[in-house]
Amino acid sequence: MDDASNKAIPKWPWFVFLAGAMGCLLCSSLSHLFACHSKRWNVFFWHLNYVGISLMIVCSFFAPIYYAFSCNPYSRFLYLTSISLLGILVIITLLAPALSTSRFRSFRASLFLAMGFSGVIPAAHVVVLFWGHPQMLLALGYELFMGVLYVVEASFYMSRIPKRWKPGAFDIAGHSHQIFHVFVMARALAHSATTLLVMD
Repeated sequence: MDDASNKAIPKWPWFVFLAGAMGCLLCSSLSHLFACHSKRWNVFFWHLNYVGISLMIVCSFFAPIYYAFSCNPYSRFLYLTSISLLGILVIITLLAPALSTSRFRSFRASLFLAMGFSGVIPAAHVVVLFWGHPQMLLALGYELFMGVLYVVEASFYMSRIPKRWKPGAFDIAGHSHQIFHVFVMARALAHSATTLLVMD
């Protein structure tokens, strides 16, 4: 890509994605650091953690959809509006105190999965639009890899493996939540690579 065409591409969608990823990790860091303060603050910070995850998922849609549908403004508006509204709905649902208990762990993970996999529709649309493009298969491969990471990540969150096999043995290292965060980072990197391909 030459300098002239590079200047014509808006960078704000890329920064929305980066802000969402950093916001998610900041919320997560604050939650893990301060949630043990008291019962009241525990609930507040875990809600903050859920908001951060939802924020990252919604913001991760902006760059690829904005760039892929730059010649299709109506589709772009439809997809970005839909994921934004879905994200707000998920955040409102997750902030309900009744859903913060461990009993609803699978339900919370399912909401995040549903929000993440709602990207299948715009992704399929992009495949139809750009099937003959040389970088399409590579971008699609990154997105499929990200989807696999997403499922594995949610599986660790719901199953609580390996700590459920040997309670107490993984409290410091190897905890399912730590493994979950490794997959979050890997997914963010895969998504970054996809977004850069779509920008090109």
